Amino acid sequence: MIIAGLCYGRSKAKTHPRMKTRVFATRNGIELIDVAQTWQALQAALEAVKKTVADGQQILLVGTQPSAHESVRTLAEKFGFPYVVNRWLGGTLTNFKTISRRIEYFKKLKADRAAGLLEKYTKKERLGIDRQIQKMDEVFRGVEQMGKLPGLVIAVNANLHAVAIHEAHLVGIPVLAIMSSDSDPHAVEHPVPANDNSTSSIAWLFAKFEEAADEGRKEAAERASAQAAKTTASGGVPQNAVTAPVEAKPAA
Repeated sequence: MIIAGLCYGRSKAKTHPRMKTRVFATRNGIELIDVAQTWQALQAALEAVKKTVADGQQILLVGTQPSAHESVRTLAEKFGFPYVVNRWLGGTLTNFKTISRRIEYFKKLKADRAAGLLEKYTKKERLGIDRQIQKMDEVFRGVEQMGKLPGLVIAVNANLHAVAIHEAHLVGIPVLAIMSSDSDPHAVEHPVPANDNSTSSIAWLFAKFEEAADEGRKEAAERASAQAAKTTASGGVPQNAVTAPVEAKPAA
């Protein structure tokens, strides 16, 4: 954890009062986060990840800073999770029905273009549609597969993604956030005090999230198998069976 740089926080002047108990020292004006407390908090966070996946729910990953992009995309592509690495679109969660309709329209435009159905339009009209698709791709990339509200939001840097966290809470979605010494650990359900700006720190934590999600997927598969066996034995139809998330293919 120390080698990955999880212990490095922000400058002492920026330390949030509620984060002081999670800081064990200051070096050259930089707060050093107590990784023992980070590890303890991480265990509870990993249980949340595991349970969410085991229950057949999606996890929305939010990391718009460049240092988080690779980790976010890798985890999202493996499990088919929705993600945001560009700017957060206001209303993604609180105005989900409207956003969903726009996403469906976006998908239709792409499908029509791929099928050659736009050839009936003039060249000028097709160029306009292409620009529209490009613009919508920048906005909706990563959240296309979010068919329903997620069961958990994972945010990298709580302060940077305060709007996303606020929206999640307004619709009753718990939040797991990687947060540095300048954040309020009481602002989310599952705070993980750690370096939230370092590529190595974020990658280390996301590797743990991946392990927890794998465990959750296995648990979901075991539940589904047990339910199927029970149904076969009774000759009935399974009720509310939970299916394991299918590993998604990497995006083209």
